[in-house]
Amino acid sequence: MANREELGIIRGARAGRVADQLELGRRYLFGSAGLPKSLATALHWLERAASQHCPQAWQLIGAHIPHELAVRSARPVLGWYERAFDDGVVRAGLVLAQLVLGNAQANPRQRAKALLALEAAARAGLPEAQWLLAQQRQAGSGASRAPAPLPAGPAPSCAPDQLALADQAWRAGDLESFVHRALPLARMLAVRAAAGQQGLGLGPDDAGLLARVAEALEGGRVAHSVGTEEVQGFWQLAASAGDKRAQLAVGLWCARMRLDGSRLALGHGAANFKRAIRWLAQAGEQGLAEAWFALSRIYVKPEFSQRNVADAQKYLERAAEMGYRDAQLDCGNHYWRARREHEDNDVRALYWWQQAAAQGCLQSAAALRKLATRLPSELPLPPHSTPPRARSLTSVQPLLAARVELAQVFGLSRPEALLLDVRAADRGHCLVIDIRGSYRRSKRRLVMVETAAERQLLDRVARLFEGVDPGPCGPEGNYRQRLYRLKTWLGAEAVGDELQLAA
Repeated sequence: MANREELGIIRGARAGRVADQLELGRRYLFGSAGLPKSLATALHWLERAASQHCPQAWQLIGAHIPHELAVRSARPVLGWYERAFDDGVVRAGLVLAQLVLGNAQANPRQRAKALLALEAAARAGLPEAQWLLAQQRQAGSGASRAPAPLPAGPAPSCAPDQLALADQAWRAGDLESFVHRALPLARMLAVRAAAGQQGLGLGPDDAGLLARVAEALEGGRVAHSVGTEEVQGFWQLAASAGDKRAQLAVGLWCARMRLDGSRLALGHGAANFKRAIRWLAQAGEQGLAEAWFALSRIYVKPEFSQRNVADAQKYLERAAEMGYRDAQLDCGNHYWRARREHEDNDVRALYWWQQAAAQGCLQSAAALRKLATRLPSELPLPPHSTPPRARSLTSVQPLLAARVELAQVFGLSRPEALLLDVRAADRGHCLVIDIRGSYRRSKRRLVMVETAAERQLLDRVARLFEGVDPGPCGPEGNYRQRLYRLKTWLGAEAVGDELQLAA
């Protein structure tokens, strides 16, 4: 479910604000804590932002929206790939070539531009571009012949039957059988790459096979006699072909660290943080939250010459927004430690701990119990309070009835229930109970919104208080007047002492 910030972005995007359309497209592109990853929805909002002359929008389209989705789009998107390619996005050139050269109605200028883009993508090392360029050159062997449409799909490198059997063993969890079938295929791909057969670039299936083989061999999950250098070679090949898990593994290896930032054992050589950052950034741009988390660990390392705590926090929050539990826990811890720098940092800490606890993080659940303990309400309904009497209060004093209901559900004291500014207190995931300006003996505290029913209650009460002045000059009056109305309904014995103190 979209959080409060994301709801504001959605409203702004629908209203036509280009910055909100760009941000909403980016969140759907990579996924966030409240919005699922959806390339089709991302293309919709990025295309709307691009139509308002936003360069970042068409650059994101060119870098991340694949050909399969572009050809199904109901709106013309060819121009955005062309602009992205002109801005230096190499992958946009590949999709541009696929769209133009596969269209028999494309004009000569478009075909010439598409061929230039395809050659640039092939020179940049994109395996699919290399394969398609080789096919295009073979199909158009004569200068007078028109270029044939590019074939769809990756280059067929490994035997389909062997790939299918290896994939079946992997899905069944039979790692020994998988390695037995897949290792010869992986070695064949490695030999082909070493021989410089660039026209036969690795496709997604090949990259996935190499990454799986490396994963099965690296952790000692299968007994084998394969050397570390060969395993790292598999990772490197898969990473170069665009496999995001392999890019993460290569980035961690370059940094000589584990995912949590801890150093690998001695004997693995010196770290190369610049190479690590390059690989991890590529994996993160493909939607891998763990890569952003690993980047945040690099930027706080004392031995990193470009150590930057602000960048580390930026990458940490990006991983947390994409739903990575450890990043959510660390974000909560960071804001809790910084709560004296800004009063609302405890609200941010509560939010991230809630997200991590929802994924089973015991540390976050323990922190929530300390930070946002819900107290028993000080406004119990008296025994003689019948439903007709409650309905009478709702009709005569609807604001007071709403406050009593909030006190019952969220465990508010009498002063908190009567003096709380409901609309200001509602932060989406929690209530900030702060009445110190009107009641000095009180303390600021947080109460979590835990269920959908509680969320609906808060929304209903917020609509009721919309446009109402919560201060003593408003229709509810001052604290003493509110206590008197409460006394009239609950009885003198329920609030008598408090009324004397307020006098």
